[in-house]
Amino acid sequence: MPSAVSPVSPVSPTRAKIGLTKFTNCRLLKGNALVNGDVWVSSETGKIIDSQASFYDELALPSNTVDLGGRIVAPGLIDCQLNGAFGFNFSTLLDDMTEYGKSVQEVNRLLVQTGVTSYLPTITSQRPELYQKALPFLGPSGERRKAAHGAESLGAHCEGPFLSPTKNGVHNVDVLISADSIQDLEQCYGAENMEVTGDKKMPIKMITAAPEKGGMMGLIPELTARGIIYSIGHSEATYEEASQAVGMGATMITHLFNAMRPLHHRNPGVFGVLGTSESLPRPYFGIISDGIHLHPTTIKIAYNSHPDGFILVTDAMHLVGLPDGAYPWTNGEHTCNIVKKGSKLLLEGSETIAGSSITLLECVNNFLQWTGATIPQALGAVTSTPAAMLGLEGVKGTLTAGADADLVVLSEEEVGGVHKLVLDEVWKFGKRVFRAEGGHVKMELQ
Repeated sequence: MPSAVSPVSPVSPTRAKIGLTKFTNCRLLKGNALVNGDVWVSSETGKIIDSQASFYDELALPSNTVDLGGRIVAPGLIDCQLNGAFGFNFSTLLDDMTEYGKSVQEVNRLLVQTGVTSYLPTITSQRPELYQKALPFLGPSGERRKAAHGAESLGAHCEGPFLSPTKNGVHNVDVLISADSIQDLEQCYGAENMEVTGDKKMPIKMITAAPEKGGMMGLIPELTARGIIYSIGHSEATYEEASQAVGMGATMITHLFNAMRPLHHRNPGVFGVLGTSESLPRPYFGIISDGIHLHPTTIKIAYNSHPDGFILVTDAMHLVGLPDGAYPWTNGEHTCNIVKKGSKLLLEGSETIAGSSITLLECVNNFLQWTGATIPQALGAVTSTPAAMLGLEGVKGTLTAGADADLVVLSEEEVGGVHKLVLDEVWKFGKRVFRAEGGHVKMELQ
């Protein structure tokens, strides 16, 4: 296997453009293929550069050339459901909320070293006060384009509290509510968190809700008109109700199969809207491939049903990166413990799954192992597909010129007959922010 550290060699400075880096001798993720080629990035603009235009039109050479020895370059990974990490949970209310903001920033700096360069910080079902105080800290954070800030929020994911009490999963049923008007949602989340005000971007990017509860079905068009993605989840919806929700504008399903009616031969439930015979656009859907939430064969069935909508998510809790043990978690009005044993998380005293403690690259490797998918197919589920779901095609999840220069460098490794991808480097906005060196992590945030 090539060295995990990329040699960086200078070129003649006479025509070199400062901040321009060329990756060469690498395999680029391009659609459903790995293509031999080069890619140029600029740390000045934070963008991927058209190498032909830069060289021939601007007569510019890269100031650094990185020989990757045949390794893979892919866009930075995107996680659409992350509840917390490295000891901090986004569903946390602190006396001093400035400390909340500092904790989010620390998560961003640590999260990027797992290969995740963009994500949706997720708040579970909570009281309105928590949403209203926390959401301002979770909105889109990449506007300043600072690589040193680490992973970038693309906006918050509110998973609740407008959920079915019979499909609550680990969510506290006492805080679940129904909505009959858009004002009901504004009173919960805060009206200012559901609209664009001046130059400030809207904090909320996606809402997971049960469409059959209260008047939620009729509110879907209003939410999507505001630029909020509506995701079906934690729902007792029948196939007919799920189809109606899609017709109203729902474009995503939160952790397919989990916390929803199971597939039945006489009523396929939410899963049925993924069928190829559907007259409506088929939605995207999240899958947790941790080996606990779903059987590997179920994951393969889901992928084969609609490959272009398949998105791997972690649904990770704040226990990611922490040793085994019992850890407190704010669940609505109560504080309870989540017990971590390996990658398995359970609500203390029960067999209820309480999220995961897996990384997104581990999800990719599990998917590769269990389904026989190709590397481009697996990586697409954490790059181009989530970017498309979020309306960020051409900006995130791609190596095309003009996109943000968020990249990961990956090696291939086989241990005991198991093939997997290994994270070697992470680049954010055209700057290297992480590399694995001799088995040790080296951060390069400045």
